Amino acid sequence: MDTVSETLGQRTPTDSSGTPARRKRAAPPAWAVLLAVCAGQFLVVLDVSVVNVALPSMRGALGFGETGQQWVVNGYALAFAGFLLLGGRAADLFGRKRTFLVGLGLFTAASLAGGLAQSPWMLITARAVQGLGAAVLAPTTLSILTTSFPEGPERTRAIGTWTAVGAGGGAAGGLVGGLLTDLLSWRWVLLVNVPVGALVLVGAALWLTESRGATVRRLDIPGALLVTAGVTAIAYGIAETESHGWTSAVSLGPLVGGLALLAVFTAVEARTAQPLIPLRLFTIRSVASANTVLFTAGAATFSVWYFLSLYMQQVLHYSPIRAGLSFLPHTIAIIIGSKLAPRLMNRIDARLISVVGGVVAVAGIVWQSRITADGTFLGIILGPGILTMLGAGLLLTPVSAVAMSGVGRGEQGLVSGLLNTSRQLGGALGLTVLATAAASRIAARTSAGAGSGEALASGYGLAFLIGAGFLAVGTCLVVLLPRPAPRPAG
Repeated sequence: MDTVSETLGQRTPTDSSGTPARRKRAAPPAWAVLLAVCAGQFLVVLDVSVVNVALPSMRGALGFGETGQQWVVNGYALAFAGFLLLGGRAADLFGRKRTFLVGLGLFTAASLAGGLAQSPWMLITARAVQGLGAAVLAPTTLSILTTSFPEGPERTRAIGTWTAVGAGGGAAGGLVGGLLTDLLSWRWVLLVNVPVGALVLVGAALWLTESRGATVRRLDIPGALLVTAGVTAIAYGIAETESHGWTSAVSLGPLVGGLALLAVFTAVEARTAQPLIPLRLFTIRSVASANTVLFTAGAATFSVWYFLSLYMQQVLHYSPIRAGLSFLPHTIAIIIGSKLAPRLMNRIDARLISVVGGVVAVAGIVWQSRITADGTFLGIILGPGILTMLGAGLLLTPVSAVAMSGVGRGEQGLVSGLLNTSRQLGGALGLTVLATAAASRIAARTSAGAGSGEALASGYGLAFLIGAGFLAVGTCLVVLLPRPAPRPAG
């Protein structure tokens, strides 16, 4: 992470040349800074999952197809992942407060547009703009915290609160989405961000003070556009294979175009003085292998809640509120796994913990793939869900820790962002593959005379089984991680 020229909330009597500076306003209270930043982070994380429970209602209202509704999720995920690293650098270049306000403003405006959408393309476009705003906002929240609080216990507590709020946003997504959809309408899943975002904007404008990085890097906008467009084109091409097949120009065109864009992206990054993703990082074994593991694992785990939400509502006919409540054990399980892993790493090789977690998660998803049209909560939702999410927490936490241990302190922020990007991109592409496979199976079973519930359960079961395959590959790739350095005694 870049060094900073000034710490938010601190006042200095002189400017950078040593001459007396004009009197500055009093530093804002620490609680106000923490409240504004954590509220922004909560909105970003909440909107990753809050739409899942509302998808069936969105589909009915706007007329989405079987594969079209995935873009409500993927539009956000692809824009968020593609511009995440760019957002972090924008804060250093333009100022952290200014970037925070711009990102939150864009996110809030897009939420309003999405809540008022009258067609699928309007909603998907709004979700993509939301993702762009989130990509600008999310890295800025942590950057503001680390420059607002002095190093030591105070900063540790602030970051701990920020982390807990992020986990809470993910946990609340299904429940909030279910409550709003059931009691109001699916539109309020997005519209709720508008008053909250407006309040946070006012608070941030009043409470935050400006700071920039001492080392200013230019923005690699071409790199961000190329990687986002490339992955989006590939995802679109895969989705089109369900209707047109792999050999159709409608499918092959986007696939080939997306690969070409990624090739151009690689060439641009290799020649750019300040690239979005320094390619040399991938020569570091821990970074390259961890990103590969997280990409494949993301392809599986990202889709679990998506398909399970559709299964509960479209096959088992759960209400949105009941579906949202059904996700709470999953959330608790992944939090337990994520908290348990660091404690086990003090005694056991991190790679072994990841492998065990991966095996447990694969077992859970394979169990989940056996869903039927008359499944029960205890037998087909609760048990597989707890196994999957507990294993995911044990798998992902050590992988990230090993990756960070292989780089210098000055590049840990960049590598952290890269790991998050790989997981999000893997999740978006994985969801496209699984949704396409599910739609093909559903169409085939329907044509064969199967009932609606039976056809849907069969399609979603196939998606889970393919997801288990992705996760099994990711688990096997854990062996590529280097052995973690031994922890100092005591």
